[in-house]
Amino acid sequence: MIDLYYWTTPNGHKITMFLEEAGLPYTIRPVNIGKGEQFEPDFLSIAPNNRIPAIVDHEPKGGGEPIALFESGAILLYLADKIERFVPSDPHGRAEVLQWLFWQMGGLGPMAGQNHHFSNYAPEKIPYAIDRYVRETRRLYGVMDKRLADRPFLAGDAYSIADMASYPWIVPYERQGQNLDDTPNLKRWFEAIAERSGTRRAYALSDTINIVPSVSDEESRKILFGQGAR
Repeated sequence: MIDLYYWTTPNGHKITMFLEEAGLPYTIRPVNIGKGEQFEPDFLSIAPNNRIPAIVDHEPKGGGEPIALFESGAILLYLADKIERFVPSDPHGRAEVLQWLFWQMGGLGPMAGQNHHFSNYAPEKIPYAIDRYVRETRRLYGVMDKRLADRPFLAGDAYSIADMASYPWIVPYERQGQNLDDTPNLKRWFEAIAERSGTRRAYALSDTINIVPSVSDEESRKILFGQGAR
């Protein structure tokens, strides 16, 4: 059994998409980030960066003590290796998946996240910042569109953790100031993943956990955006 510490964010959706696609048994432990539950000592002992998602795998491959992990990319890779699915075992195929997984972690996620912040959450609308991140998001969409011109998925013919990592960050494309009609290959990929049963189950599940935006008032804004070193 896997305990999933989760909230309804793109990074949280990555892991429910994997677990639903794989059919692995898991229990959701909601962490309401708008109420500051990510700072509870029990959660910090698992995820010291006070961010969701995190997991505890009580039945790791090969046995032994439970394994706790934070960081969505690390979790996806761990789970894929655990069940030997969604990441190839051959060096060439594995390299293809890993580079696009890391591309999402280092590029698409952070840039789209800053896009969300300055376009939707920042108390002061700063035109330079909004334009900077909307344009960079558009550039990254273009990278994906070119990549998907001659293959069904980011790493080739097979659906992988690279796709699971990237899809949730494309879901809010309208809030990011993007039009999928401008990137037809990306649009085809996006619609195909949206129709997968694992994707549908994962997103339906989110509606049972939370229907209120994480940033819903000034208090939640301070909790999410007012953190310092302490």
